[in-house]
Amino acid sequence: MSGIQAAIVDLDGTLVDTVGDFDLALNRMLADLGQRGVDRRFIERTVGRGSEHLIRSTLAEVQADPALYERAWAAYQAHYLAINGQASRVYPGAVEGLQRLVQTGLKLACLTNKPGAFARPLLAAKGLDRFFAQVFGGDAFERKKPDPLPVLGACAALGSAPASTLVIGDSRNDAQAARAAGCPVVLVSYGYNHGEPVAAAGADAVIHRIDALDLARLGH
Repeated sequence: MSGIQAAIVDLDGTLVDTVGDFDLALNRMLADLGQRGVDRRFIERTVGRGSEHLIRSTLAEVQADPALYERAWAAYQAHYLAINGQASRVYPGAVEGLQRLVQTGLKLACLTNKPGAFARPLLAAKGLDRFFAQVFGGDAFERKKPDPLPVLGACAALGSAPASTLVIGDSRNDAQAARAAGCPVVLVSYGYNHGEPVAAAGADAVIHRIDALDLARLGH
C-alpha cells in the first residue's frame, strides 16, 4: 500500500460498541410483537449486514411469522430512534485514531450498513461527526457491504482512487467490499465479525485500537 490519501471508516463495531442499543431496540420490538427476547450473543453475531437482515434474522431466531416483518420494522425504527446512542460507547482509541488520520491530511468518510437516519445522529451524539467529510448509511446506495458499490461510491465522493483509499472496519463484510473495490483494508480485532475470527477475514492488517494504526507502514 502506498500513497494513502483518504480513509473509509465503518461505524458499528469499529468506532462505537452499539450492542447495547441493538439489545434495547430489538427486545422492545419483540415485546411489542408479543415475542420472546434475544440475547446479546445472538445480536453480536448477527449485526453488520443492515437493519433488514437483522430484523428478519431476529424474527427467525424467535420462530416468529416472517409476515410480521413490516410491523417489526416500524417498531424497531421507532425504538431505535428513541434510544440511539444511550446504551453504546465509543471504543478506546477511536477518537485519537480519527484525530491522527485527519491531522495526517486524510479525507474521511464514514460508511456503514446502518440506516443513515440512525448513523448520523449516533455520530453526532458521540462527537464523531466532526471528523467526517461524508457519511453514508446502508440506504445510500443500491447495495450494501460486502458489495463493493458503497465503497466505490464513497471513494468517488472523497475524490480518491480506490487504491489510495484505506478501508477500516471490523468484519469480513468490510474486507470483502474493500478487496472487490480495489482498496487496502485494515480490521480492528474487537468488533462484530459474525462469530468468526477476524484474522481469517483477509485484511492487510489487524489492529487492536484505531490509534495504533501505523500509516507509515502502509506507505502514507
